[in-house]
Amino acid sequence: MINPLLEIAEVSVGQHYYWKLGEFEVHGQVLITSWVVFAIIFALSFLGNSNLKKTPDGFQNFTELVTEFIRDLAKTQIGEEEYLKWVPFLGTIFLFIFVSNWSGALLPWHVIEIPNGELAAPTNDINTTVALALLTSISYFYAGISKKGLGYFKRYVSPAAFLLPINVLEDFTKPLSLSFRLFGNILADELVVGVLVALVPLIIPIPIMLLGVFTSAIQALVFSTLAGAYIGEAVEDHH
Repeated sequence: MINPLLEIAEVSVGQHYYWKLGEFEVHGQVLITSWVVFAIIFALSFLGNSNLKKTPDGFQNFTELVTEFIRDLAKTQIGEEEYLKWVPFLGTIFLFIFVSNWSGALLPWHVIEIPNGELAAPTNDINTTVALALLTSISYFYAGISKKGLGYFKRYVSPAAFLLPINVLEDFTKPLSLSFRLFGNILADELVVGVLVALVPLIIPIPIMLLGVFTSAIQALVFSTLAGAYIGEAVEDHH
């Protein structure tokens, strides 16, 4: 018997290099590029934080700038009382998406040959973006329930009980919109660059690649801002 939940959960776009883990098949190329992204984040963090000084200089300036940016984002979206505990989550989401997107825009993944499929940014795989969106959904449910208990679910019948179906539907559409927005933009950018490089290999693709670098950063910002906004909405006190 095949578990129907596994069939629903498996979403494939294009060809993939599969790895067998017990009874499961995973997208090997996504794990490879994800590990590269984690390694880049770890290396940058280590360089900036291995020798902390009271007066920051060198790479510590950069890591503190990123940390302050994420703190400000969390504070703006979630509120002054609750934001601090959510800085690590929003920071992780932002940095993973940002570095993933830039790796797709700047690193020549396609030059490396694998047995099937091709290497690309982790966010170029819809399973990655769906996983990030579901993590966000779990987080804002956790935020709301941990603060308000079962009273959190009163929001579904607020301001009127007949809005229950719409409010429930809204919570289902949030992860869908988050995942498909990120996946669609990254996939479209890589496809456009790939086609232009094939047709006009030299100068023309460069402005499109620069635009891709810019939009990749914007997508990371949009995703983490919306994640923060959803968490802020969950912990907000309604009077």
